[in-house]
Amino acid sequence: MRKSIVAAATALTGLAVAGVIVPAGPAAAALSDVPADCGVSTAAYRSDGQRLSYVYSGQTTSTKAYVNDNLGWVPTAHQQIGGAGDDTFFRSTEYAAHPTDGWLYKVSRQGELVDGTWRITAQSASHLKDGFAGTRILATASPYLYRVAGTSLYRYTETYVDDVFTLTSPVRLTTSGWDTVNTLTYERTEGTGTAAVDVLIGTKSNGELKEWRINRATPTTITSTVLKASGWAGFTSLSTGYCSAHPDGRALLGIKATGAASVHFDADATDGVGTDLKGGSLGTLGWTAKAYGQ
Repeated sequence: MRKSIVAAATALTGLAVAGVIVPAGPAAAALSDVPADCGVSTAAYRSDGQRLSYVYSGQTTSTKAYVNDNLGWVPTAHQQIGGAGDDTFFRSTEYAAHPTDGWLYKVSRQGELVDGTWRITAQSASHLKDGFAGTRILATASPYLYRVAGTSLYRYTETYVDDVFTLTSPVRLTTSGWDTVNTLTYERTEGTGTAAVDVLIGTKSNGELKEWRINRATPTTITSTVLKASGWAGFTSLSTGYCSAHPDGRALLGIKATGAASVHFDADATDGVGTDLKGGSLGTLGWTAKAYGQ
């Protein structure tokens, strides 16, 4: 679901804030080793609570923001739950961790294309679960939600109680080392039954690009693989995307707090090695709003 939502987002064009339309511009460096069929995007929030989307698609970059798409606060962590739509309408639901009240919220949005401008026509943010103070990272692998806070990694299970969507109490999977993890995003689930594992990719403060494999049946059983040993420390957001003509591959979009970004192409997303990663810096794009791995 995550990748198809990204594909829908990249089909939209321009920047729409308070009725102003700014066309997408070319990337600072259109990298020839990242195929033109690759696309990847991520959500971001400006300091005033305005939601943005940062997009790399077809070797161009763009920033998108919709009229009335203002949450009023900046989440410490954010993760899309699901969404659907077409060329003129969409609905989406997202997790957002509040910066001060300790709650996880479910944010629901409805958007419509009105007179050529995308507008949010309905939005709500409802309390979902408390106990989320200090949350730095959220990653979904339905029916699970992974959370990084302090030195620990936690897992929650999404469930319905009396037809109401909720989360179970957390299971703490590890108690040390996760304060050095800067970014984390869900990639895929492999295997079946007791052998099923969730594969997540992320970056660490020591510069590593890394994959973690978490057994679904026994989630405290975690193994990891270093894809790259250095060069990835500066990213505060890492997102993965799709390549329509390279279905075995993936695009990786890294964003730094300074507003710079890099894009890479991994020809084989499931081989567990990083020697085939290509790509590099897009330069400073002004992407300074707080972004989240998707």
